[in-house]
Amino acid sequence: MRLPKLMRFKSSRSYLLLLLLMQPFGYLLAQDQHRVTGKVADSKGVSAAGVTVTVKGTKNITVTDTDGSFSTTAKAGDVLVLSSVSFVKKEIPVTSEVFYTIELTEATIAMTDVVVVGYGKQNRKNLTSSVTTIKAEDLNRGAISDPAQLLQGKVAGLNITRSGDPNRGAAIVLRGASTLRDGAQSPFFVIDGIPGADISIVAPDDIVSMDVLKDAAATAIYGNRAANGVIMVTTRRARKGQLQLGYNGYVALEKVSNKFDMMDATQLRDFLKKNNQTLTPANDLGANTNWQSAVQREQAISHNHNISLGGGTDKTLYSASLNYFDQEGIMKTSALNRIIARLSIEQKAFDDKLKIGLSVSNSVSNADYLPYRNTVLAQMLTYLPTVPVKKPDGSFYENFGQTSYYNPVSMQENAKERLQYKNLLGSFTAQLKLPLGFTYDVNLSYQNFQTLYGAYYNSYYTRNYNNVRSTPDPPGNPSFLVLDGANGLAFRNAYQNTNKILETFFTWDKKIKDHSINAVLGYSWQETINGDGFQASSTNFPVDDVGYNNLSLGFPYSLTGFRVNFGGDNYQQSRLISDFARVNYGFKDKYLLQVSVRRDGSSVFGQNERWGYFPAVSAGWRIAQEGFMDNQHLFTDLKLRASYGVTGNSLNIYPLTSKIIYGNIGAFYYNGGNISAINITQNENPDLRWEKTSTTNIGIDFSVLKGKLSGSIDVYNKKTTDIIWTYDVSTLQYPFGSYTANVGSMSNKGIEFSLNATPVTKTNFSWTSSFNLAHNANKLISLSNAQFKRDTVFYVQPDGGGQTGSRLMILVAGRPVGQFFTLDYAGKDANNLSQYRKKNGTLTTSPDITNDRIAAGSAQPKLLLGWANTFRYKNIDLNVFFRSVLGNKIFNVTLADLYRPSTAVTNNIPVEVASESAADQSYRYSTRFIESGSFLRLDNFTLGYNFKNISHHISNLRLYVSGNNVFIITGYKGIDPEINQGGLAPGIDANNFYPKTRTFMFGANLSF
Repeated sequence: MRLPKLMRFKSSRSYLLLLLLMQPFGYLLAQDQHRVTGKVADSKGVSAAGVTVTVKGTKNITVTDTDGSFSTTAKAGDVLVLSSVSFVKKEIPVTSEVFYTIELTEATIAMTDVVVVGYGKQNRKNLTSSVTTIKAEDLNRGAISDPAQLLQGKVAGLNITRSGDPNRGAAIVLRGASTLRDGAQSPFFVIDGIPGADISIVAPDDIVSMDVLKDAAATAIYGNRAANGVIMVTTRRARKGQLQLGYNGYVALEKVSNKFDMMDATQLRDFLKKNNQTLTPANDLGANTNWQSAVQREQAISHNHNISLGGGTDKTLYSASLNYFDQEGIMKTSALNRIIARLSIEQKAFDDKLKIGLSVSNSVSNADYLPYRNTVLAQMLTYLPTVPVKKPDGSFYENFGQTSYYNPVSMQENAKERLQYKNLLGSFTAQLKLPLGFTYDVNLSYQNFQTLYGAYYNSYYTRNYNNVRSTPDPPGNPSFLVLDGANGLAFRNAYQNTNKILETFFTWDKKIKDHSINAVLGYSWQETINGDGFQASSTNFPVDDVGYNNLSLGFPYSLTGFRVNFGGDNYQQSRLISDFARVNYGFKDKYLLQVSVRRDGSSVFGQNERWGYFPAVSAGWRIAQEGFMDNQHLFTDLKLRASYGVTGNSLNIYPLTSKIIYGNIGAFYYNGGNISAINITQNENPDLRWEKTSTTNIGIDFSVLKGKLSGSIDVYNKKTTDIIWTYDVSTLQYPFGSYTANVGSMSNKGIEFSLNATPVTKTNFSWTSSFNLAHNANKLISLSNAQFKRDTVFYVQPDGGGQTGSRLMILVAGRPVGQFFTLDYAGKDANNLSQYRKKNGTLTTSPDITNDRIAAGSAQPKLLLGWANTFRYKNIDLNVFFRSVLGNKIFNVTLADLYRPSTAVTNNIPVEVASESAADQSYRYSTRFIESGSFLRLDNFTLGYNFKNISHHISNLRLYVSGNNVFIITGYKGIDPEINQGGLAPGIDANNFYPKTRTFMFGANLSF
């Protein structure tokens, strides 16, 4: 029906009027919603990528790019919520502004962190076991060749000691020694889920976090390799977005931090004159040589460069890094350089149900060793300062008329020893999401470690140093190493170790109302082959220039009695097959329970004991979630946890230890010729099994003052049984005179305390602090049972001059590992001669080293402390880290062997020996040389400045200066009190301590 014309006109006019009236409201509505952009950074000014930005109460969500920028739509009055695992959640009200600069606070190790555990991750607030997490920014800084040193002093109960030698790894002991086997005390490393991977393949700049699993509830999932704890290493992975490019680098200058105070030429001559002694003409050539300076570099230079890149899309992520590290040792001729390359790719498919990952890491290291290192370290102290390094004709000064007297500079320059080792680690991972909350993981990894070793002792060396007295490391009975050759001697060997691992497991993660369940069920298979390779030697070379690079130039067959050294029996093969399961249950995030078990089968044990079970259970109670805590304002979080579990130790066990072995025991004459005699050289033990360690742990985690103060307290009791030891047995009962069996037991009891605080948080200034303290009491309970008896074991025989038969340590029930056992020094008598207490309490100057010894202190520390502080003011940050070890003793064998005033005509002596009588045998190993090893060290300070918003392409530049081993407070008379705390001979300084250095470094961190 058509409307009348007038009505049509009025209707149109009304419509136009309505449009005009609505236009301002539409304009205002459009103005209400506007584009909001911004940039997010951490407290250091570093761009924060991957932060989720949500408009509160809506589904409007975005994520910050690699440069920290974001863009979204919001209206005035809305609230932007910024959240990330790495930062504290923050809310920003939206105003009429269109650009926001937002600074986030890094999440402290409180109750919100995600912790990496075996075969998965857990939220720290629901953790029922003892785990300490150290983030990348909290790891140690410095010219570090061993990544394990990054944790030194950072974790309560983790004792890490290391000398200054760039080619020596750190000794690592967690919660005390739990075995008597050397090389079996270190924690088990898991790198990006790959068990047993070599930590040296990871560049420090590529580490995101290190999670230290301490109690059995956390470690039992790794079965018979977990008695010493587990360290989970997580490396850097890319985030989605545009290409991320970064560079970290530094140059470090190192100087020796301390030297022995030995006499110079003037002091020595004055001492001899006072004692009516004179040097022989051959030993007094008018020189004043500081031999410590002669064998050490005045300044060693180290530098490190790390380039990383990564990026990707929602479906594909890629990351790569290249690291170059070069460190000169403070001892001349020693050095290490290393190249590490890493590449990882992650791909999602089938609507993100399948995630596939491929990662490859490869490192090539060249280690220049100091041949006969410990002999050189000893000679640099004892060689007389009155002679020069070289004669006027350029040849080395030598005095071969003296026994065991070698020019240490000559020893350095006439021999060469290098080890090149290549480390390849490849892994393939696949994770499939299944219905009902299930996921299925498959992990495959392949590790290949190759070594190429070469050593050359030139014609001068083989002519003059072919019977060198050498002190072993770790300390033991010295031996004379005979270089069986002439006109140069060369060694060359090549070996490889391979490790193949398959791990597959199901995970069920489900939340049903107030109940949360996470269950893991898996299978593991591992095959290891070590020592696959060969060795050869040659001698009698026409020239020295070629060295070990061409053995065929030697003519060894012209030397009577020389035999090519083909090395020993190094080949070892073993297999490990395991099943494992773990269930985590939580009710209302308040009551927590974890149960796990692993069944291990290992080929290295006896045929009757191949399989073992390693169970663990732990429980937690989040007290702060209870209703009666609602009205209190002190605790932000409070959790009580308890655990018990059993783990094993199968590390460093020779695969044929339980087998009967036949070997050559000599020769016999038969039918006109000599025939090799073969007999049993090792007894069979079909019941040999892993060592078991059961651990009870009770802990409290707390957070107070709205998270400004958080920490944990742990009390533990760790007992090891079935310790593996070798016993003397009767050949009437056994074919061979020794038998390896599981007999002994040992305990470790301790307490650990960790505290994290943020005392000040202002707009332009903040101060964060962390402190950890640990006490452990180690005790050997027994070394005997009804069948095998061993009451005491005397060991560590440095065998200095006049010390034949003196052993310094004892293994005995009721005492700790590292118990010193020696003569009791009682000062001087009226004739200024050293006297000692006999067993009956009387004094004597001629003690019986067998019957008059006493237990005299332990190398085990009573307290380990670490204290880190970080201050930030605007763009400036300062980090200061102190470390302390208290209550341990050190046997200063080096000083004892130098305490010989009567030998000053042939060997140099320390300045402090000047007051000793030449007629006194003051050098006897005794309590006189057992010193306190306590120290407080300013381990590191780092001062940095952050340049923000430099350009469109450079998101951040940080320049810093850092100092390591800045100063130390100690009463120890040796070079440094940080003596090796691992193995069976901890705390013994026996002419084997490579000098530590004081380091200052200058570096830059650059992000694009």
